[in-house]
Amino acid sequence: MAQRQHALSRDTSVTARGERWPLWFGVLAWLAVAGLGLASLAALLVHAPVLNVAALWREPYLASVLRFTVIQALLSTLLSLGLAVPVAVALARRPRFVGRTLLLRAMELSLVIPTLIALFGLVAVHGRQGWAAPLWQAATGEPANYLYGLSGIVLAHVFYNLPLAARLLLQELERQPHQHWRLAAQLGLTRRAIWRCLEWPVMRHSLPRLGALVFTLCFTSFVIVMTLGGGPRSTTLEVALYQALKFDFDLARAALLALTQLVICLTLWAFALRFGGMGGLVATALDTRRAGRWRRRDERGVSRITDSVWLVALALLLLPPLAAVVIAGVMGLPSLPAQSSLWPAAGLSLTMALGAGAGALLLALALLGGSAWLHQRSRSTLAGVMEGGGQLILVTPALVLGTGLFLLLRPSLGGGWQGYALVVLVNAFMALPFAMQVLRGALLGTNDPQRRLAAQLGIQGWARWRWLVWPPLRRPAALALAYAMTLSLGDFSVIALFGSPSRPTLPMLLYQQLGGYRWEGAAATAFLLLLLVAALFLLLNVATRHLPRYPQQRFWPARDREAAHA
Repeated sequence: MAQRQHALSRDTSVTARGERWPLWFGVLAWLAVAGLGLASLAALLVHAPVLNVAALWREPYLASVLRFTVIQALLSTLLSLGLAVPVAVALARRPRFVGRTLLLRAMELSLVIPTLIALFGLVAVHGRQGWAAPLWQAATGEPANYLYGLSGIVLAHVFYNLPLAARLLLQELERQPHQHWRLAAQLGLTRRAIWRCLEWPVMRHSLPRLGALVFTLCFTSFVIVMTLGGGPRSTTLEVALYQALKFDFDLARAALLALTQLVICLTLWAFALRFGGMGGLVATALDTRRAGRWRRRDERGVSRITDSVWLVALALLLLPPLAAVVIAGVMGLPSLPAQSSLWPAAGLSLTMALGAGAGALLLALALLGGSAWLHQRSRSTLAGVMEGGGQLILVTPALVLGTGLFLLLRPSLGGGWQGYALVVLVNAFMALPFAMQVLRGALLGTNDPQRRLAAQLGIQGWARWRWLVWPPLRRPAALALAYAMTLSLGDFSVIALFGSPSRPTLPMLLYQQLGGYRWEGAAATAFLLLLLVAALFLLLNVATRHLPRYPQQRFWPARDREAAHA
């Protein structure tokens, strides 16, 4: 028996030493991500050998751009987080009400819905001829011009980031054990005590990281400012960077603006991670059913009124723009045959989205696979460094990364497919943190007994992947691919810099139609883009669903299927 155990342990160690391919793939992926990131930063520094940092406050235009960028990002972040806290508390306190599932799905759309679709809906509702214009004019006696300028930019950022922040805070609240809430009900804790002991500690830990995420998204906003900015007085660093590179070809100014963005984002994230943990970036479904017959004491009384007010206000913010996109899109369907450029743009967008999604998925699998290999051998520091390499993309704006790579490849970078290949590469990098967030639990969650048993049985290579790794990874991989593809499908900032107006993608075509006041064509394009986003999630969900081992089991009753699996 002792000899057999010694042989098994020896085989296990030999297998562990032999299967180093996850580590090598992880190292290659880390070198690719970190190498291209550092190379883009070096290209910025090379093309700006003398950084005139003082121009940021001495030159009136740059000083006003920097001031406006910080002000609008700060206002958007404070409003988004300040409103997200009571909304998340209301949703956690009301686990069952009519329309809760619809409201949560609309909140989750804020991460994947293309920005131009949201802007189209906001213009349809809050524009000068929108649904809310008569109400605004009746209440104030003035035309509805609040959608343009600082107020419109902040409104669009709140529309985008309030649901995201509230959904992630709700996820943190739902992760608390049921025993805590049951004990709070048994002790009869008041509303203030529940807030102080249960709700606020959880959210306080997440708010620094969430605030940094929202501020970065607002600080590096591009298409919202381009559409609703309304002139030089409402210009951000991202838009100024685009103008300096696209129209003026001022490489020194572009490098200065890009480095300014990078330094501010890095500093903010350093403070955020110093005072708060790194939580989830993607909302996941959790079991919110309460165990046992108990009720929260703060459900009754004034909370019924305040929670209803917050939830109705959230629904009024989210649902009308989405409904406006669907209604206008259906009404614009007759104009589809006349749009000769729509279908080539859709084909180009899907091709680029597939390339960026596949690239992000492969990089995420390689980084997490290498991190898991290091974790299994108790090398937590190196595992954290490898996994953190993919998360560093969060602090690098897309236009900054694209500008650095453009300057790095500029002598040999041509037009046409080379520019679009660069867009695919940048979009794959920007979607990498979200893909890693979705895949992390499935890839790093394989338990030790399964790994030891597979090592003892000598299961390696394709068999190990097929029977041990792939089954729990199948659905998360599809979700990660869907997230990455939709993020690339709706990208406009990078394609505006490197794309060609003669061969537009769907977001660029939609922007051209909105700028040319072609409302019917823009409605049809926005509706098609929304349908593609929904179709991606639906098709990948259906393609990766679990099918029974024997086809005839599909037609068995549910009770018989459970008995067969048992």
